[in-house]
Amino acid sequence: MGDWLYHLPVVWMAAVIFAATGVVTVGVYKAVMLFAGTRRANALRAMSPAMLTPLAMLFGLIVAFLSVQVWNDAQRADIAVTREASALRRVVLLAAAFPAETEARVRELVRRHIEDAVRKEWPAMARQQATLSTIAGAVSESLSVAMSVRPQTDVQTLAQREMLAALQSAQEARRERIIISRSSINWVKWCVVILLAVLILTTIAIVHIDNRGTAAVAMSIFATGVAACLLLIASHNRPFTGEISVGPHALLQVVPQ
Repeated sequence: MGDWLYHLPVVWMAAVIFAATGVVTVGVYKAVMLFAGTRRANALRAMSPAMLTPLAMLFGLIVAFLSVQVWNDAQRADIAVTREASALRRVVLLAAAFPAETEARVRELVRRHIEDAVRKEWPAMARQQATLSTIAGAVSESLSVAMSVRPQTDVQTLAQREMLAALQSAQEARRERIIISRSSINWVKWCVVILLAVLILTTIAIVHIDNRGTAAVAMSIFATGVAACLLLIASHNRPFTGEISVGPHALLQVVPQ
């Protein structure tokens, strides 16, 4: 599917998918009914309705697998963002154990990291253009600041160790969300789902070839179900793209004041 579709609001995405499904359904219906008027129509009339069972099972299994994939990606993305926010929150709290100048520097770097993530990385992830080659400068600088501190007390020693661990956790969570942002259902899977849907629509039309009204009703019902499944998968396909996506709200909640 085109990238533009994933950036549409769910309502407009639904309109496009349902309209496209309707056009395909009408095309299949007309093609089969046109063939019904030829001399070879008897070959179609001999087709058994049992053909629908294996096709429907295949379609259902593939839709289920794709749904699990997109939901798992969305869940992983949400967990990664939450983990990054939690790690940065720990950094801000631990910074209070150091001198005022160091604390202010760490808080400023955390604020800059979150601002860069919201303004630059999130739009890039929505376009699937974010890469691991992009260095998180603020976090890297925070690591340098934390390592350069010379602890004066046991509390500062413990705080330094915990801060370094938290900063590394934030970096790992950032890398994970960038990797997940490039996850998507590829065109082969989409083609298989659409092909199976067209085959089932064709089979329904053939089975009811002598009763056009019944064929139209049965095809309409199945086409509506197909469109709903495609909408469900497409709206969740890219975790950081579209109206139903993982936003930076968790990060914004931990911005140092």
